[in-house]
Amino acid sequence: MKSLLAIPVFNEERHLAAVLHRVRRCGMPVLFIDDGSTDRTPELLAEARNVHVITHPENRGYGKSISDAFCYARRNEFDWLITMDCDGQHEPAHIPRFLRAAAKDDADIISGTRYPDGFEDAQSAPRDRVEINRTITAMLNGRLGLPLTDAFCGFKAYRVAALDHISITVPGYAMPMQFWVQAARAELRIRELDVPLIYNDPNRHFGGQLDDPQIRLAHYLAVLESELGRGVLPDRPQTLQTCYFPACSIFRK
Repeated sequence: MKSLLAIPVFNEERHLAAVLHRVRRCGMPVLFIDDGSTDRTPELLAEARNVHVITHPENRGYGKSISDAFCYARRNEFDWLITMDCDGQHEPAHIPRFLRAAAKDDADIISGTRYPDGFEDAQSAPRDRVEINRTITAMLNGRLGLPLTDAFCGFKAYRVAALDHISITVPGYAMPMQFWVQAARAELRIRELDVPLIYNDPNRHFGGQLDDPQIRLAHYLAVLESELGRGVLPDRPQTLQTCYFPACSIFRK
């Protein structure tokens, strides 16, 4: 099973060295997507060895970084793609659990859940994030018939072949709205895997107007309704030839 680990980063100089040290223990190829960092992140990645890096010349958003990871995994013919964040919220020690779950071959998406028993005990998480997650998760389950307990966890494993059915065009944090609708339409098999709830920086910002919880929720709902209105996906999946990285630089080390 040929697997890739992809980590979006934006101004993560505080955490990058520690994450690099820990993910190397997993013994799998690692891809970083630097989303226009303006701190020492580019310098630290340039010094790193045995990693692949996609660099955005300017900040384009979390969804764009994940889309690039999907494209990279498909172009390079990986079987599974694991994504995790670089801010200390995802423990690299759990990567082998995702790989073991993938090896069972009974799922297309293995999604981390920080709330396997519900949102009531989420004492360490910012309240607005918990409430928005609760609202969106319930709505996705009701509208799409999904079994989710955590719609926003970025710690995931994807069967790369299943990504033929996914076309991410939403560049920012609302990307999961588009992803879950498309996954449901494609009838992808979804499993959840419990992961720890870790918030090292409860004051971490989304940026701009999205720091306002009401505006953020309204944005998520608008993206969800837009994707629901697009109808079924094309019968013909996106071909590998259409996968490219405009205005991005790719380094192999």
